[in-house]
Amino acid sequence: MCLFVIGASAASFAQGGGQGRTPAAQLERLKGAVTGITADQETKITAIYTAQTKTMDSLRTAANGDMSSMREKMQPMRAATNAKIKAVLTADQQKQFDAMPQGRGRGPGGPGGAPAN
Repeated sequence: MCLFVIGASAASFAQGGGQGRTPAAQLERLKGAVTGITADQETKITAIYTAQTKTMDSLRTAANGDMSSMREKMQPMRAATNAKIKAVLTADQQKQFDAMPQGRGRGPGGPGGAPAN
């Protein structure tokens, strides 16, 4: 039974599943912390999160399970993603974005993706 659960979790992780990893889930988390997101901003932010997800999936595949290597490469990518998102936001929204809880799975970068300010 344990092996089944581990296997199912690994498959979900490999397919980009898991809590908060989809662009839609990331956008919803962002909208929960930042008020006044417009439809135009949603479109732009979704595109940013979609590109990040594709790149992260490629890094995950290339790292072949080497979490240390992955973290080193993903951290600057998350910082770049956060900078792109902040560029789409108004000054007031940027302050709210910066105030978002940091830590594993709570930032706009998804699991492990704390905002890089």
